[in-house]
Amino acid sequence: MKVVTQRSECPISKSLDIFGDKWTLLIIRDIVFNGYRFYNEFLNSEEKIATNILSDRLKKLESNGILKSEKYELNKTKKVYKLTDAGIELIPILVDLLAWGYKYDPTLLSREERIFAFNTIKENRTGFIEGVIAAVKNFDANNY
Repeated sequence: MKVVTQRSECPISKSLDIFGDKWTLLIIRDIVFNGYRFYNEFLNSEEKIATNILSDRLKKLESNGILKSEKYELNKTKKVYKLTDAGIELIPILVDLLAWGYKYDPTLLSREERIFAFNTIKENRTGFIEGVIAAVKNFDANNY
């Protein structure tokens, strides 16, 4: 795992040192919105993360208390990855990124579908976030 030199004492800067790169946020996204729990699921995601990068980011997320891994009950040679409470607290940030993408990225869906998705999130942001958190805790993620 690459050692990161801290740029400053700014809490935003320090937070971005932990989860601010593309791959780390996509791993968290895949747990939250796609229900991924196993290494091969992350490896086979649409973005095609390289094995060395995936391994590094999973270790980084674990060492920073955002993820935890456990032996899978049905196959002790496999690990299952889960968000910790600190990881779950990132869900509102991901929901806001999701809403922002729907609002400002014209390449996503049709205009009407983007507006509907954005409004669904913004009209009841708290309820939406609570639903996502409940789904993550029950390993029943929806693909948004």
